[in-house]
Amino acid sequence: MLRGTLLLESLREDATLTGFDFAVTEIGRGRPTLSSAQISAGIPPVWSAVEFEVDDERGPELAEALARMLNPGWYVNFSSETETFIVYPGKIFRYPVRDPARRAEAQAFGRALGIPDHQLDWKE
Repeated sequence: MLRGTLLLESLREDATLTGFDFAVTEIGRGRPTLSSAQISAGIPPVWSAVEFEVDDERGPELAEALARMLNPGWYVNFSSETETFIVYPGKIFRYPVRDPARRAEAQAFGRALGIPDHQLDWKE
């Protein structure tokens, strides 16, 4: 089973995700610490998080769909016990869990988009 977090604010206004059987395990809202660049870019101050589960075999398809739906400067992550997906708009990182080189590559990509280090802390 793949488990992940989707921030609803990360999705484009015209985004619709259909055809996946998700199990929603938690829904919450919070105020993250934003960088001045994020504030200037209009990133909302309150985020809505959906914790989800989806079947392992749907991972690549879900990653492709989300890569088309995300707003610039955002990402979504999900992983199983063996594999991690980090999805940015138009870019997917897929690597074995606990692969520090690939994790560092995905984090560097996020940094280049202006995402602060403390927000590049996904679970694997």
